[in-house]
Amino acid sequence: MSPLSILGQLWASNELKKREIFISPAGGRGVWLRHDLETFKKRLEALEAKAAQENLVLTESQVAALEKARQEKEALGEIETEHPGYLGAQDTYYVGTIKGVGRIYQQTFIDIYSKVAFAKLYDRKNALVAADLLNPNYALQMPIKNIVP
Repeated sequence: MSPLSILGQLWASNELKKREIFISPAGGRGVWLRHDLETFKKRLEALEAKAAQENLVLTESQVAALEKARQEKEALGEIETEHPGYLGAQDTYYVGTIKGVGRIYQQTFIDIYSKVAFAKLYDRKNALVAADLLNPNYALQMPIKNIVP
């Protein structure tokens, strides 16, 4: 049996029945939806926040689930950011050559929080071009705190 099926709606319904609280699996999901806890990830985040706030002692299975979620995040390279403009990634890509123009490079910027990206083409590759892309008057319309090269 997979860990996700153990922690799903049916499992929660069965555990509540043991405590003489009768709710259907769909009813349990409805409660989760009302409290924005419909996914396992959201329930883990809520558990972690409540444990930190109220100094709760977690069970071994809860600690294991939280640790596994942290390891999966790190393995996927997921980066948490606070708001748009907090962290962005910028890259330069060689597009090709246009006759009469020469080499063409694409400067790309991605806001990590919102996952919004934009690109601009240039005929040269240097620091001034990279800085031009980040000019707030161009497309960002927001200040940038950090850049991942």
